[in-house]
Amino acid sequence: MNTFNDREKGFEKKFANDQEAEFRISAKRNKLLASWVADLLKFSEDQKKNYITEVIKADFQESGDEDVFRKIKKDLEGKNIQDTEIRKKMLEFLEEAKK
Repeated sequence: MNTFNDREKGFEKKFANDQEAEFRISAKRNKLLASWVADLLKFSEDQKKNYITEVIKADFQESGDEDVFRKIKKDLEGKNIQDTEIRKKMLEFLEEAKK
């Protein structure tokens, strides 16, 4: 029975570690994405720091990336940035965050 319990604890620990890694990667991606948007919007350093926090918080509204996408899209209204470019940047920054 100990072997079964040890395996179960091992799987639980791996799951928790995987979840934490996924969260960190997502937060890093959001930070890179927010920084890109802040530069496009010509924010000051203080505004940029606040904006990064806003984007990271936006990711907690629902699971997945659509909440972040909607925020970025709304914030870039009038800047002639297409949805495909935003999504491309999201993927690009996700790959960078994984490194």
